[in-house]
Amino acid sequence: MNVALVHDYLNQYGGAERVLESIMDLFPHAPIYTLLYDKERTMHRFDHRDVRTSFLDIGLVRREHRPFIPLMPAALRFMRLSGEYDLVISDSAGFAKGIRTHHNTFHLSYCHTPLRYVWEADYYFSNVFLRTLGRRALHALADWDRRVALRPNVLLANSSFIAGKIKRYYGLDVPVVYPAVSSSFYHDASIEPEDYFLGFGRFIQYKNFPLILNAFKQLPYRLFLVGGGRELSSLQRLARGYEDTVRFIPFGKSDDEIRLLYARARALIFPQVEDFGLVAAEAAMCGTPVIALRSGGACEIIRERETGLFFNEPTVQSLRDVITTFHALRFDRAHIAALSRDRFSLQRFQASLLDYIPRELHPVDL
Repeated sequence: MNVALVHDYLNQYGGAERVLESIMDLFPHAPIYTLLYDKERTMHRFDHRDVRTSFLDIGLVRREHRPFIPLMPAALRFMRLSGEYDLVISDSAGFAKGIRTHHNTFHLSYCHTPLRYVWEADYYFSNVFLRTLGRRALHALADWDRRVALRPNVLLANSSFIAGKIKRYYGLDVPVVYPAVSSSFYHDASIEPEDYFLGFGRFIQYKNFPLILNAFKQLPYRLFLVGGGRELSSLQRLARGYEDTVRFIPFGKSDDEIRLLYARARALIFPQVEDFGLVAAEAAMCGTPVIALRSGGACEIIRERETGLFFNEPTVQSLRDVITTFHALRFDRAHIAALSRDRFSLQRFQASLLDYIPRELHPVDL
């Protein structure tokens, strides 16, 4: 049996790439088709795989792919897969679900989100000019995105939040399969929490890290921000004068080092609207409470006052108030980890994925 995996682009390492790794574990010999591939930015996590790219895979585009978004459907069209593949699995936040396959190939697509560039341009592009340009240049992409959502034999959503968007934008009712948290993340009762709060992720606009920084400027607690990205410099400027309490930690840590950062934190601060929010699930798997904005996929991960707390508005005051409430509560870290393990294990994710694939296409060693 021949299997191919398809991913939008490998020019960063985040939650979508962790999901790809969970799928790779099921099909260790399958090639990966992707529009772009940057070994450095993906921290060499895919060096051992057969990665096949498009004509857009050049340095300029790898560094900043957004101006080239209108070209991506054409690049994907040139990557049309031949009839040699019995099974294609795409995981997609936009383009990969549109890969053309042979009519005899079974295509399952795991959707992280509909193409947010066209459906949520106001939220994704901060600059008014870029939003206006984006609406004009990317208008046809909305029609393309709606059409290609019908190509896979099975379309899955990574959360009920995203299933709602798929219904709204595509008119499709789809099943939900939550992503897996790597077995590298687990609760260790011997690790005591330390006196810091944690923010974790790529430093880009919608992750809302300035909100965390501005809130903690007015609080007597240490804050560790783990990540990297185009907003790093502006965040560092925002933190000037608070070097004693705010620490920036770059990406590039091993999973064991990340697990310790989660486990030792008083809580993870999660201020953004996410499609699912794998970082929040990873922290919970380590037994760490999560303080999250009450929106998006976080609402499906956190049980209020049991595994974390919500704040209702993306404001400094709302976040400060919930941190005050947090200090008056006690959380059972072993219980948080156990609940998360039951819901987000690798075994559960892979078994759920296989439920939607014909039995004759399952890996032979299962």
